[in-house]
Parts: sequence; structure tokens; C-alpha cells
Amino acid sequence: MAERKVLNKYYPPDFDPAKIPRRRMPKNQQIKVRMMLPMSIRCGTCGNYIYKGTKFNSRKEDVIGETYLGIQIFRFYFKCTKCSAEITMKTDPQNSDYTVESGAARNFEPWRAEDQVGDEEQRKRDAEEMGDAMKSLENRTLDSKREMDILSALDEMKSMKSRHAHVSVDSMLEALQRSAPVQEEKLEEEDEALIKSIFQGSREFVRRIDDDELDDEDDDYITKKRKISEDKPTDYLTKASIVDKPNKKEEASGSSSGRIVLKSSTVKFSVVKKPSEAKTQEKVEEEKISQSNGLASLCQQYDSTDDED
Repeated sequence: MAERKVLNKYYPPDFDPAKIPRRRMPKNQQIKVRMMLPMSIRCGTCGNYIYKGTKFNSRKEDVIGETYLGIQIFRFYFKCTKCSAEITMKTDPQNSDYTVESGAARNFEPWRAEDQVGDEEQRKRDAEEMGDAMKSLENRTLDSKREMDILSALDEMKSMKSRHAHVSVDSMLEALQRSAPVQEEKLEEEDEALIKSIFQGSREFVRRIDDDELDDEDDDYITKKRKISEDKPTDYLTKASIVDKPNKKEEASGSSSGRIVLKSSTVKFSVVKKPSEAKTQEKVEEEKISQSNGLASLCQQYDSTDDED
């Protein structure tokens, strides 16, 4: 057992390391690597989502003929967790990221879009400033102005924090307690001014009715109502009514219209009586009799004149 713990091994005096045969490996040999997925992707075969941080046994190889500033680009092969379809991705040293090569699609990531937009703007600015000194000066002045604005805003925030740092909770509560009665007085004054403005045009004093007066008025109203309910409605007609009857002369002449007038202290109305059918028939018969009598008298006169002749 002690022989395994020996650090130095025995080399014989005739040992020649050049005589040891070396195994030659191919240049683009794939290496098995245990890695985690650096971004979330969606499988193009089955549509399964594979999230960032999923561990895989992948195969790594060098991409022949592709480098960035002397940095070698690597390719990784791994399989989908659901359908076992092969997915490949490459390293992207230019953007310090990875790109999906085949078998899947990368999910949308908004922060990557923002970074891309910022990088594109920076490239455009560099291209504009490449041959134009005035443009570069203008951009530098804008940057300095922006920095000055940011610094002024930071100073203002610091000053505000320093002012609030000296204010304690007790002092704030005391200030609120002092300001509360002042606000109440202001509100009362505003209410009084509003009331005066409303009643200023009429200039009438509103007297409050006492409860005793209201009770007396209610009692008087109740007694009056009882008296009215005890009296009969026909008593007003019978107490102080005067009937105007037609005179004898009017009856003889027949000029009476049959009108009866009832007078009262409270009610005044007149009643017109229509002549009955019997009276009208009697009048017609009397007229016929008078006409027949007149004819008979005329005939008698004619007879008397004939006899004399």
C-alpha cells in the first residue's frame, strides 16, 4: 500500500523517452464537454422550449477557417431533451455571446435588442466622425452638456437628501399639529364668506322658529281641522241663505224666468229652473182658446150688420 503513495518513480539508467511511441490525434477531433445552455431556445423539430441553464453532454470542435482577431471559434453539438434532434451552436467572440446555427431558434430577449440598437448607433456615430472634425466636436459638446445636466441633477438630489436628513419625525408631527388649527380657521372663514355672498343680495334676516311655536301651530291646526270635520257641508247653505221668490205681478204676466238665488255669507250661487212641459201645454191651449173666442166675436159682428141691412 505504501508503494502507491510514492511521488517519485524509478527510472532505469538506460531509459530513453524518444523511444516511447506517441499516439497521433486528428487535427479536428471532437471533444466531449459537459456544459450548460447559455440562452433559452425552441426546438425546430418538436417545438419544445429549452431554458437557459439546462445541462447537456455536448461535443465540441473547432470551426475551421473562422476566427475573430485571432480568437478561435468553437462549435457545439447537443440533442433536444424531448425529440433527441441534433442542435448546433457557435461562439460569438465579437459580441461575447453565442449564436444558434441549426436545429433550433433563439427566444426573443428585449435587452439584447436594446444592446444591438446601442451598438448600431455607436457604429453610425463613429462612421460620421471618421472624416468630419466639426461633427465630432458637435457630438463631444452634446456629450459634455448631457453630463453637466446629469451632474446638476445629482447635486440637487444630494442637497434635498441633506435637507431632509436634518428633519426628524417629531418636528414633522409638531409642524402638522401647529398647521391643523390654522387650516380649520381658514376653512371656517371661507364658509362664512360664502354664506354672506349668498344672502347679501336679499339682505333678509332668517329667524329660527322655536320648537314651542311649532307645537302651538300644530295644535291650532288640529283644532281647526276638528271643527271643520264636525260641521256639515250643508250648514253653510241653510244658515244664512235667502231665496228670492218671484213677485205676483211677474207671475201674472208670465215673465218670470224661474230663477232662484241663494245668498250666503260663504257661498253664493243661483239656480235657474226650466219651465215644465205641462205649463207649456197649458199656455198653448189658452192661446188657442183666445184665438177661437176672437173669431167667434168677429162672426157675430158680421151677422149683426147683415140683419140691420
